[in-house]
Amino acid sequence: MGVSFLSTSPPLLSLLPVPSHRTATIAAATRYPSHAVTIRCYKMETGVTAVDEDRFCRRDILKCFGVTIGMGSPDLIPPILTLALNDIMTYDKATKSGGPNASIRFSPELSRPENKGLSSALNLLEEAKKEIDSYSKGGPISYADLIQFAAQSAVKATFLASAIRKCGGNVEKGNLLYTAYGSSGQWALFDKQLGRADTQEPDPEGRVPQWQKVSVKEIKDKFSAVGFGPRQVAVMSAFMGPDQAATEAFLATDPDVSPWVQKYQRSRETVSQTDYEVDLITTLTKLGCLGQKINYEAYSYPVKKVDLTKLKL
Repeated sequence: MGVSFLSTSPPLLSLLPVPSHRTATIAAATRYPSHAVTIRCYKMETGVTAVDEDRFCRRDILKCFGVTIGMGSPDLIPPILTLALNDIMTYDKATKSGGPNASIRFSPELSRPENKGLSSALNLLEEAKKEIDSYSKGGPISYADLIQFAAQSAVKATFLASAIRKCGGNVEKGNLLYTAYGSSGQWALFDKQLGRADTQEPDPEGRVPQWQKVSVKEIKDKFSAVGFGPRQVAVMSAFMGPDQAATEAFLATDPDVSPWVQKYQRSRETVSQTDYEVDLITTLTKLGCLGQKINYEAYSYPVKKVDLTKLKL
């Protein structure tokens, strides 16, 4: 992995060893894939038959989208994670503005230096949104929800891939390991937070650092400004660029962050990597609603009424 004290277990992303964080900076933009992927969701993929068509709802499509990220386009996982983090980090605690409101979808914001190379991720989400909305009964899904759900799907995919690797590549055993001993049951609160609202303009400049060019102190200061500390800096390392190993090595040069980096490295050596997965889920869940008033009734629609007089007893 390029740094002796870090564990030899695979990190969140499949990574190439890079000697240092700064040498990774030079090629960082080119490491994000630039191609787009077409999303096609079919009812059979979520186990829904023609008889069940009336019950085929948004969450089934979201599951299909998650499968697409996990299996069809794993090279888009790094920019999807950074897209989600950068949309979140426009949050300003003093004014209660910004945050995960999909402002990053506007070209003036997407073209900023800190967002270089993220257009491929946004293109994927654009395609996914068309497909999701075509099946929706409760109105179009917001970009703000979709960006955060995409990050969740990407993280889930890497957790599952890690479990499969630890089972020697056996998919069935890997799925069982992740389901029985992994963190799959820890996403309940995140899943309830669908209902973010989209902003209609870019957020102000200067709120999001270029993760690969700033100091660890500046990264800590940014996390502190939105209410988080060194622990969360360490666990979100995979969201700060295409090479998690290089990012972790750089973060570990700071005495406040280093113990947490090492803790999560050790956790990834365990069968269930519980500490790492649970802390990442908890942090992403909290970050994903900064500055947002969640509309918990979003996407709801009337259920068909049953005429009791026509029931055969």
